[in-house]
Amino acid sequence: MKLDDDIHNYYEHLVLAHIAQLKLPSTKEEDYIADLCCLALNQLPPRYIRYEVDMSFYLAQSERQQMEMNTQNAVNKAISFLDKNENK
Repeated sequence: MKLDDDIHNYYEHLVLAHIAQLKLPSTKEEDYIADLCCLALNQLPPRYIRYEVDMSFYLAQSERQQMEMNTQNAVNKAISFLDKNENK
């Protein structure tokens, strides 16, 4: 088993999905997106899984909604931080 291929943090998927929903990859550089991901993920608790299907079957709807809200808040806070410091 190779840990980095088999196990990942589910929040990574949520953060990337929210960033795509905001259409940031088409307006921001790769370095900005990478920094944004790091800043957002550092605000969120790790939730390690092996398979995406694990989250579909074993996660209550209310918990999933809370995770999505936490993700949106973390990404928005990271955007504010990056944009504020980008102008310095």
